[in-house]
Amino acid sequence: MRMSAVRSCLVVVDVQERLAPVMADPRKVIEGAARLVRGAKRLSVPVLISEQYPRGLGPTMVDVKSVAPEGTIVEKTAFSCMGEPAFAERFAALGRRQAVIAGIEMHVCVMQTALDLKALGYEVFVAADACGSRFVEDEEIARRRMVINGIELVTIEMVLFEWLERAGTPEFKDVSKTLIL
Repeated sequence: MRMSAVRSCLVVVDVQERLAPVMADPRKVIEGAARLVRGAKRLSVPVLISEQYPRGLGPTMVDVKSVAPEGTIVEKTAFSCMGEPAFAERFAALGRRQAVIAGIEMHVCVMQTALDLKALGYEVFVAADACGSRFVEDEEIARRRMVINGIELVTIEMVLFEWLERAGTPEFKDVSKTLIL
């Protein structure tokens, strides 16, 4: 199945100040999430950003927060975003059938969110190059487990180009700039 800008929403999971720096490759996650948020904004794809216990783990990294639309951040204590009633309500209210997920940690909050969304009947895509864990082995096993459970692993470029659908548009010119750091 293909991703569509009119059917998708972007979920950025827990890319926070005290959590992101301890990932195996923090810049990959932070920059990847920011690219996806910029692309989503330009293509009118709704964005939701979770913060796991922000009093302890800090706010969303400024690279992501500074490009996010207003009012997109939802606090949570459940590992799965869908286990947090406020998040689940906001997500359902978007009326989108596809979820593109990025964030950390891939083997905990990202994977549990993806599995819950899949179980609820959503089409779920995880942007593997915008996710991470503290340990590479956890990330690798999470990838395998998600694929076994019917969750598609994609890249940032796959997401953005499928949302765009065609070149030569003003949106293409703007979004293609997000692919270059």
